[in-house]
Amino acid sequence: MLEDGLSYPVRDDWLGRVLIGGALGFFSWLVIPAFLLLGYLVAVLESTVHGEDIPPAFTDWGTLLVRGVIATLIGIAYAIVPLVGYSLLVVVVLGAGGAVGGDAGVFIGGLGLLAALAFIPVVLLIYYAVPAALTAYAVDNRIGAAFAPSRLAPTLLSVEYLIAVLMPLVVSLILWAVTGVLAITVIGLVLIPFVQFYGQVAIFRMFGRAFAAQDDGPVDGSSTTPTPETVS
Repeated sequence: MLEDGLSYPVRDDWLGRVLIGGALGFFSWLVIPAFLLLGYLVAVLESTVHGEDIPPAFTDWGTLLVRGVIATLIGIAYAIVPLVGYSLLVVVVLGAGGAVGGDAGVFIGGLGLLAALAFIPVVLLIYYAVPAALTAYAVDNRIGAAFAPSRLAPTLLSVEYLIAVLMPLVVSLILWAVTGVLAITVIGLVLIPFVQFYGQVAIFRMFGRAFAAQDDGPVDGSSTTPTPETVS
């Protein structure tokens, strides 16, 4: 999986694709390029699940933009619900400890602090679930697929997906080392977005392959033909 992911971004006519992706990353602070870039990564997920071995081209910019916006909203939805719920729990427990006072209050407050330390597992859970949700959306072209337990469970509970989640950590370490070297010079700083695009495409390729290994198609039998209007 790692070898396939690392070779995937530079297959076929890769130079123009990397130049466009890196340029979008360089100007991502303008927001719209960031949406276009994420929309392309969604296309990588879709084409991978459909068995394509060559990265998709940068075409149909309107679809890329729409899908990038929707993918962003899916990621926010996955993050905000558990994080808000978790934060409220910690605040309530700490508040209860302060209100009770005495030894019992100290004990309850200690439980609140322990709950606060559990923040890292919550973040890891979000990191684990979001790629599968984005892939389900990419393949089914429905927002609802990103939140359908029956659609996501086979992937989230598979060994292939667990490996696909761990492998990007290896890629990230490699990218961290490369960008650290590039950051020494001005020319190197300019090249960083292009290297990051390469890494992102490789990582999304791995996620797509892991999803494809467990994918039986849309649970409702709906078409997977890309139509950004199909978002419910």
